[in-house]
Amino acid sequence: MPPDKAGIIPRLRPRSAFPTQPVRPLNERPMSTALRPSACPGLLRIVQALDGGICRIKLNGGSISADQADAVAEAAEQFAGGAIEATNRANLQIRGIGEQSAALIERLLAAGLGPRTAAGDDVRNLMLSPAAGIDRQMRVDTRALAEQILDTLQSHPRFHELSAKFAVQLDGGEALAMLEHPHDLWLSAFERDGERLWAFGLAGCPTDRAIGAVAADHGHALVVAVLELFLQLARPEQTRMRHLLDERPMPAFLDTLKTRLPIKLIGDWQRCAVAQDLHIGVHPQNTSGRVYIGAVPALGRLHPAMLRAAAQLARQYGDGSLRFTPWQSLLLPNVETADAATVLEALEQSNLLTRTSEPLTRLIACTGASGCGKGLADTKQDARHLATLLPSGVSVHLSGCPRSCAAAHRAPVTLLAVSPGHYDLYFRDATQPGFGALHARNLTIEAAAILLDVRARSPLDA
Repeated sequence: MPPDKAGIIPRLRPRSAFPTQPVRPLNERPMSTALRPSACPGLLRIVQALDGGICRIKLNGGSISADQADAVAEAAEQFAGGAIEATNRANLQIRGIGEQSAALIERLLAAGLGPRTAAGDDVRNLMLSPAAGIDRQMRVDTRALAEQILDTLQSHPRFHELSAKFAVQLDGGEALAMLEHPHDLWLSAFERDGERLWAFGLAGCPTDRAIGAVAADHGHALVVAVLELFLQLARPEQTRMRHLLDERPMPAFLDTLKTRLPIKLIGDWQRCAVAQDLHIGVHPQNTSGRVYIGAVPALGRLHPAMLRAAAQLARQYGDGSLRFTPWQSLLLPNVETADAATVLEALEQSNLLTRTSEPLTRLIACTGASGCGKGLADTKQDARHLATLLPSGVSVHLSGCPRSCAAAHRAPVTLLAVSPGHYDLYFRDATQPGFGALHARNLTIEAAAILLDVRARSPLDA
């Protein structure tokens, strides 16, 4: 899809990555800035879809201030169709943008939601735990290193050559962590013999076997070295780490990396799996008397009123910030335990889901045919219907086409659209690529629900 031609990109001013603070509207005259072609939307690149333009707002560490959340809600209402999406990379998207794309961009930049440089927007792909700094299980507060990495990515023109999809993950050992999304580079904190280290791997997830480790104070140097080496070795068409490793074996890459910084061998270390559903409901923090509260907008879709309501609750009961998650949900951090019930009730009154028993908290659906030209079915509408038929505890991903835009990981169950209202059914299988093992073809939503209900009741799948 071609980038929007109407928007004029205003001059950007530097800002701090953490914490994000609103800035005054720019007084400088807007200037045109050349952006490289890409099918991926950004804040400065509006990409067209059936329902209008899409603007993706990359959030540093998934965090946004309450004032910034209000600015997003206002921009979506004033310059677009009012649809806001929480993404599976802990970012936000505004959909349905029309001819006022330049005004929308200007409004978001004035709220401090843009990159430090125009060319730096694409490369701000750094995922943290939504509970970074407050998780009771964390080994490291990753936010300081994240700020350093984000500053480097935006400030060094060499890294602007990276693909808009090239992504890095920092895992501080938190209980609340998305460990299934593959990243081009991941770092995971652990301790061995009293020493704090960063285990790391390429083109995979922290639950994969690490290829090595570096000392805690070499985390930034490791990221820089890996990215520089990738750019040095990869051909232009090799945009992701997996593309390079298909041609250049991992041991060879690692041998070259060892000439740039000291790498420790750590044998068979692997990140342990984490508890499920910690992004929903009330959960204690690492500070006594404080909790975070997670809420899910159904199918990742937020209305401006919902976002404003959450922002006001963050001001009144939290620390004035919201954190978005890779599960397309949001957290209110630093709420006093005594206020948790009040906040929970207010979130529910705002049509946000706060209970794991609600089927829609377990369903993922892309935009589908109502907003995407590649969608073969109205996945959002079909997902809402499926939610009324499913047994409790079943997680399903509905995808309008094979691109799987809504899920960066392999879901336990995937319904892949083949025509309006009809889907092929897949079950996750580590031995098979893509969505997994094909179980049935051309099912209606009702037929799919029956098969999933039978599977859920089967003792073999318990």
